[in-house]
Amino acid sequence: MMISGSDILRTFGKLLRNSSGNFGILTAVAIPVLVAAGGVGIDIANMSLSRSQLQEATDAAALGTATALANGSATTANAKDLANKLVLGQMSNYLSGDTGASDALKAGTSTAVTSTNNSSGGTSYTVAVNASYTMSVSNLSHLLGLQSMTISASSSTTSGTAVQKTALSMEIVLDKSGSMWLDTEAKDTSKLQCDQYYIEGDYLYMYQDQESPCYIKKIDALRSAAGILLDQLDAADPKSQYVRTAGIAWSSKIDSYSELDWGTKTTRTKVIAPLKAGGGTESGAPMQRAYNKLVDPAEASAQQTKGNKSFDKIIVLMTDGDNNSTSSDTTTLSVCKKAKEQGMQIYTVAFMAPDRGQNLLKSCASSPSNYFDARQMTDLVAAFKTIGAQAVKQMTLLTR
Repeated sequence: MMISGSDILRTFGKLLRNSSGNFGILTAVAIPVLVAAGGVGIDIANMSLSRSQLQEATDAAALGTATALANGSATTANAKDLANKLVLGQMSNYLSGDTGASDALKAGTSTAVTSTNNSSGGTSYTVAVNASYTMSVSNLSHLLGLQSMTISASSSTTSGTAVQKTALSMEIVLDKSGSMWLDTEAKDTSKLQCDQYYIEGDYLYMYQDQESPCYIKKIDALRSAAGILLDQLDAADPKSQYVRTAGIAWSSKIDSYSELDWGTKTTRTKVIAPLKAGGGTESGAPMQRAYNKLVDPAEASAQQTKGNKSFDKIIVLMTDGDNNSTSSDTTTLSVCKKAKEQGMQIYTVAFMAPDRGQNLLKSCASSPSNYFDARQMTDLVAAFKTIGAQAVKQMTLLTR
C-alpha cells in the first residue's frame, strides 16, 4: 500500500519559502503534519512486521498441508480446512485480543488444492494458501485520512512424496546389546507376567521368577520405532524407485545385516523383525561397515540404474549404552568424521543411555538437531519419526 502526502508536503514547502509568514502559523501547521507522519511511520513498520508474520503462517500452512497429503494423514476432502486452521492457529499468537482482526483473517483465508498423477506412479499435490485481513491504524494516521491497512500473503507448495527430487541411500545401525532387554516405562497390557531383567555392574541378570506388571522391553520399542521410520520411507517412495535401505544389528560384533536394496522389505525381514537383545556394546565395526557400503561405487551404480544421478547418503546410529572399549569410541568418531566430510547426514539416537554414550552420539551427529536424547519409549518413537520426516523432506518443494 502506498501512502502519499505530496499535497501536504507542497503546502508545507510554500510556507517555508514564504519568509513573510508568521512563524506561529507555520509551527501550528507543521506540528500536526510531523506528528501524523510519525504515526504513519509506526503503522508502516507494524504493517511490515504483520505481513512477515502472515507470510510465515501461510508458508507453514501450505507446506504442512502438502506434507500431510503426501504422507496420508490428510485427504483432499479435509486439506483446505487443515490449511486454514494452520494459518489461524499460528496467527493467533500475534492477533491475541484483536477480535476484529481475527474475524477478518478467518473470512479472508482460503486454500486451493489440486492433485495430479505423476511419473513416479503416485499423486502430487499443489496447495495454494491466500490470507488477508484489515489492520487498524493509530489515531495519528487518521490525521492524514488513513483509516486502515490491508495485510495479505500467499504461498504455494507442491508436495513430493510422489514427486521425489532427490534419491537416498540409508544405513540403519541399531544396538541390540543385552541391556536392550530392560524395561521401558510403557506397560505391556497383553501379558500378566513376564521375564524381567536388571543390571549389576557390567552384567545383565534375569529375575528367577516372572514378575508383574509387565513393561515393553527396549528391544521391542526399538523394533516399533524403526518400523515407523521405514513406513515413512515407503510412503515417500511407493514404487521403490528412489529409496534404498540397509540395516545393521550389532552388539559386541555385527550380529546381522542386510545389503542396501530398493525400498525397505529386505531391511525389515533380515534385520528389524529378528531383533533380539544380547551381547556387549562395540559401535566401531558396524559404523565402519555402514560408511563403506555408502561410499562404495556400487551404490552409485545401483542408484543410476533408475536414473538417480545424485542421492543423499544417511546413517542412523542408535545405542542405549557405552562401548565396552574406549577404542570403539575412537573408531566410531573417526568414521563419523569421514562420513561428514563425504557429505553424509548422520542421525544419532541415545536411548536411555549413560553420559559417555550420549557424548559419543552428540559428537557423531551431523548437527545438534541430528542428535536425539530418548529417555523413554515415546521419545524413541518420536526420534525415529522425526528422522523419517527429515529424510524425505527434500521431496517437498516450497514455491512462492
